[in-house]
Amino acid sequence: MGKVVPSYRMTLETKIQRWSGFAKALRSDQKEVSEELKDLRWSFASESSNATNPIIFEPMVMSIVLSQRKKISRIKEQLCEIFWRANKRKS
Repeated sequence: MGKVVPSYRMTLETKIQRWSGFAKALRSDQKEVSEELKDLRWSFASESSNATNPIIFEPMVMSIVLSQRKKISRIKEQLCEIFWRANKRKS
């Protein structure tokens, strides 16, 4: 029989557990941000598992980056809407 390869999600959890010492060393305000970023690792878990990449860190970071970019885009759209409304009132 062939060797059983652990799923992306299982491997990702193992990787995150290895970083627990780093997370414990963070200041309280940094811990909150760290937790938010750790939660984002699941944002693209299905897509990451399809990448069949043996290096788990790369798809994990890409998931976080893509999630952050999506959030930035939403904030940018909201700011543009606010500025548009403010300029419309001035006219």
